[in-house]
Amino acid sequence: MSLRQFEYALAIAEEGSVTAAAERLHVAQPSVSQQIRGLERELGVELFARTPTGLVPTVVGRAFLREAEAAVSAARRARATARAGADELVGELVVAVQMGFGTRQLPGALGALRRRFPRLEVTVFEEPSSAELERLGRRGVLDLALMAACEQSPADAHHLGDEEFVVALAAGHRQLAADRVELRELEREPWVRFDRDSALDGVLLNVLRDNDLAPTTAARVSQTATAVRWAAHGLGTTLVPASAVPHGYEHLVRPVFPVVSQPVIAVVRPGAGPAETALLELLRHETWSESASSSPAS
Repeated sequence: MSLRQFEYALAIAEEGSVTAAAERLHVAQPSVSQQIRGLERELGVELFARTPTGLVPTVVGRAFLREAEAAVSAARRARATARAGADELVGELVVAVQMGFGTRQLPGALGALRRRFPRLEVTVFEEPSSAELERLGRRGVLDLALMAACEQSPADAHHLGDEEFVVALAAGHRQLAADRVELRELEREPWVRFDRDSALDGVLLNVLRDNDLAPTTAARVSQTATAVRWAAHGLGTTLVPASAVPHGYEHLVRPVFPVVSQPVIAVVRPGAGPAETALLELLRHETWSESASSSPAS
């Protein structure tokens, strides 16, 4: 077996066909087919099944691909570490962010990282579920995860600061006259909520219950920016991290009382290389809002 075969198998699983995988990898289709056939012969199993919609991994194939993904990620990191010099770092850094957190801080840190290491390729994606972030971390897919702290947070997590939450209100809402909105004043408000398995919806639901507010749902969305925009148009009130408020809507948000905040942590893969270490230090130097009042929502 070879890493090339692993990469070919992962590409087929993502693209659903040998042709599309070959195009993405910029190699000839027969080469991909030959490598996969050789891999299946060596393993003595069928990795993919042909369906009307394309190639899909078999049960055995899915198990194999999980390990292949971890192996490819490990090899990529090993290459980057080996080629890292005092003034140059090349390779790929995979960063996952829990949706809504570090929206303002991460771009600044990544910009500084890229200026320091211009040949470093950074892949960033948002994930609403903290459980999924933890699963990806255990599989060795992530180099660094940025998320809100929770009861299951790893013991070696790095606390960066706190994200204070704000309510987004409709233009002309009576509570915009206040510098800080008391949550009890939102008793009859409908709410723009988030996907049921997202950490943000968990925060919102806990805040409403802790303040004896009924979780009347006007709509559910997947993105914080969408929630703020819909709130601005009068669909309902929403609660988001302050740094996640999109530009142009700052005048429609207010902090709340009691204060709602969440500690933000960074989880770095075991045996972190120079890229992860550098990004962690840059994130430490970013400005995080610190709330001294009440305890964080959980």
